[in-house]
Amino acid sequence: MCNIYVSTDPSLYECQTRSVRIQGVVTSVRLENEFWSILEEIAAGEGYGVPQFINQVYEEVILRRGEVNNLASLLRVICTVFLANGRESAAPAQLIALAPNRAVSGVRRSA
Repeated sequence: MCNIYVSTDPSLYECQTRSVRIQGVVTSVRLENEFWSILEEIAAGEGYGVPQFINQVYEEVILRRGEVNNLASLLRVICTVFLANGRESAAPAQLIALAPNRAVSGVRRSA
């Protein structure tokens, strides 16, 4: 059973750090290569580059929830929501809203 998983190409789970500008501030995001590939697919479907998509997601989460505690985790979960929904492209707000209590578990609502 595990053969399909243990034979996964290691390049897919190697991490890569990219710099992105979020609300005018440059920050680094470290994700596995496969997540970067999925984010590229999502962003392209929305007419964004990956940095612009991440900034858009960040801004929409701030508007909905008040803060983002763990951006990398949020992006990974957005990728899994995207895959769970059959790779159907959705706007960042729709990806966040698809699983409002699960998809943004690393984000707290402001008090």
